[in-house]
Amino acid sequence: MIISRRLVPWAFSLMAIPAVWAQQPVSGRVFDALTKEPLAGITISVPGRTIGTATDAAGHFSLQTTADSLMVSGVGYRRQTVAVRAQPIRIALEPAVEDLQLVVVTGSREAALRTETPIAISKLSSQLINETKPTSIYEVINKAPGVLMVNLNNEQHMMAIRQPMTTNAYFLYMEDGVPIRPMGVFNHNALLEMNQFTVSSMEVVKGPVSSIYGPEAVGGAVNFITQRPTAVPTARAGIQVDQWGYQRLQVGAGAQQGTFGLYVGGFVSRQRDSWLARSDYDKSSYFARLEYAVSPHTQLTGTVSYNNYNSQTSGSVDSTAFFARQYVSTTDFTYRKTVSFRSRLTFEHDWKDGSETFITAFVRTNSLGQNPTYSIRWTSGSSTATGQINSNDFRSTGFIAQHTQQVSFLKSKLVVGATLDLSPNTYYAYQTELAADLRPDKKSVLKYTQLRERPDVQLANYQADIQSTAVYAQYDLEPLPKLRLSAGLRYDRMAFDYTNALDKSTGNKAYSQVTPKLGATYDLGAGRGPSSLGLYANVATGFSPPALTSIFLKRSRPTASGELFYYNLQPAQFTNLEIGGWASVLNNKVYVDAALYQMTGANELLNIRQPDNSFDYQSAGKTMHRGVELGVTYRPSKQVFFRFSGTHAIHRFVEFTLSQRASDAVQNVNGKDMPSAPRWLWNSEISYYPAWFRNFRASLEWQHVAGWYQNQINSVRYGGYDFANVRSGYQWKGIEVFVNVLNVTDVLYATNATRGNNATDRTTYTPAAPRTFVVGVQYNFTGK
Repeated sequence: MIISRRLVPWAFSLMAIPAVWAQQPVSGRVFDALTKEPLAGITISVPGRTIGTATDAAGHFSLQTTADSLMVSGVGYRRQTVAVRAQPIRIALEPAVEDLQLVVVTGSREAALRTETPIAISKLSSQLINETKPTSIYEVINKAPGVLMVNLNNEQHMMAIRQPMTTNAYFLYMEDGVPIRPMGVFNHNALLEMNQFTVSSMEVVKGPVSSIYGPEAVGGAVNFITQRPTAVPTARAGIQVDQWGYQRLQVGAGAQQGTFGLYVGGFVSRQRDSWLARSDYDKSSYFARLEYAVSPHTQLTGTVSYNNYNSQTSGSVDSTAFFARQYVSTTDFTYRKTVSFRSRLTFEHDWKDGSETFITAFVRTNSLGQNPTYSIRWTSGSSTATGQINSNDFRSTGFIAQHTQQVSFLKSKLVVGATLDLSPNTYYAYQTELAADLRPDKKSVLKYTQLRERPDVQLANYQADIQSTAVYAQYDLEPLPKLRLSAGLRYDRMAFDYTNALDKSTGNKAYSQVTPKLGATYDLGAGRGPSSLGLYANVATGFSPPALTSIFLKRSRPTASGELFYYNLQPAQFTNLEIGGWASVLNNKVYVDAALYQMTGANELLNIRQPDNSFDYQSAGKTMHRGVELGVTYRPSKQVFFRFSGTHAIHRFVEFTLSQRASDAVQNVNGKDMPSAPRWLWNSEISYYPAWFRNFRASLEWQHVAGWYQNQINSVRYGGYDFANVRSGYQWKGIEVFVNVLNVTDVLYATNATRGNNATDRTTYTPAAPRTFVVGVQYNFTGK
């Protein structure tokens, strides 16, 4: 008995061991298998039990359990079961390609389900970008339904999102939700200043999104989401070349250690002796992102971006050179140079009730100097012409603040925010004198020669201190199960004090607008289950103030009242009506996203082409934009993935006066199609990942752009174009080799073709590249 009494405490101790073990936490980290970025909000659960938790902003989790396996799941990722062995556990989740559109951030500046976002929005994933291996951003953006980023060579571009192909400031370009350029400063070609190598994903919103983002997001908004510090140490380095003299060297590396995370990356690229004469260019682009976790619910994020771009600009060619494939430049003196610096610091805090707050402070500096081909003014038959040299510089400071409050009443949430942007801007432009060497028919120019610069003939010279302020609110609620309503209201004011050196005037101007938005989503299906079906609708308004370069550019001829400048230009105003829907069926093998919209514009800033090919501005036009957009993805197996994106749209003048002179043959273009407005656009791609050849991929892409009218009076058309791209890649251990064949059938086509309204005008073409072989090799390192 004495021995038995002594064994009792030991027996109880042994029985208690499992209970003690049960109290030991299982911890680990979850990250994206492709980008290695930490994943927040991923659900960690015990199979067959209600025990579970979710990852924090750094992807960490901790869970007390005796289970020998865990279930890991998250929207947009494949569900995975992992064994509980050595700790901490590292879990790499594979993106679910068929669910790419389900999580978006650009609709409200925070992560949200696509099924609760009543706007047309497309997400271009990390996998899509990685497999495309783009030399220029347009190769990726054009995969989104309803989007055509027009390639003007050397990363120069126009854009068409619910608009014709245009350089108008109707599109908002952002990096992590912060506009790349301030309102009022001409944002055409702003994407020259992007570092495409450090972009993790892209989101494209189509139509006005003014309740959150405000002016310039009229045709749409493009948000570039940058690479975060990686959950495990990573590094990558590679080169990319083609047979036309393009070369690029790129590197990137990142890691997180404790509460700190860092990612740095960049590239240098150059073009020499290309297929297109006078198209050499150099670009260097560098990016860094630092994250610091103040606490599990509070984080600081800082980014720095620097870009230096210097390019010759070959311009367009006439019909004789184009159809003969003589890609010669009419100029040997034009150029575009831009240097930009951007930095932001964001403070984020997640509250216990699920509410969120962030404050972003930012600075930007930018200098853009150019001798542009588009400013050459020539009258048919003349042996002389004029050009222009200009410089546009700004520096910005500002902030964006937003709070999202969760409300228990009807599952509501309230978003309130404010922005401030102070951007002093200086601009000057002066004339150059050119000689025009004509072709024998005297109707087109073989070559321009710059004779001399004329700083004494000033075309613009102003200083303006731009102050842009805004406040906004948006309220979302669920009055009925599966029905969510969203109502937003925003007030914007852009004001500037100016000094115009040309007429020795000083003054100030201000543009302000209240823009409401109302939207609804209705989930008809299982929502987050193996299939879903839903509808959405919205009505939104937007406005776009004229760019300062339009206001202060000296008219080529004074008005009847003697006005030399465009002080009376008014903001363009838009109203957009839209219905759409989404469906995910066949166990998420098929995903469909569609939208039908009609947008009307008033006071649109439109150009009237003059006999010398200069443009006169008017902000009195009325236009109509109507279309349907469709995106489809289909993945029948892990080996095959099909994607289609397309749109049919009409962009039409409703009321627009060209001339009020009785002697002019054409008085207006009411009811005519707007120029450079193809009705059909589509981009489709099929990708193959053979099981018999692991780590190999191949894809075939087809781009179709229908014909368009080249001028405002609809007297001549360009027939449009079709071309195909083939991409392939293979990875062996950490070494990846890829070959992209662009324009594989060597089609002759132009990405832009325009003609003036005069009978003597000829079409000018922006030729696209012939068949191009892009070859690259990249080494990818992933640590432990």
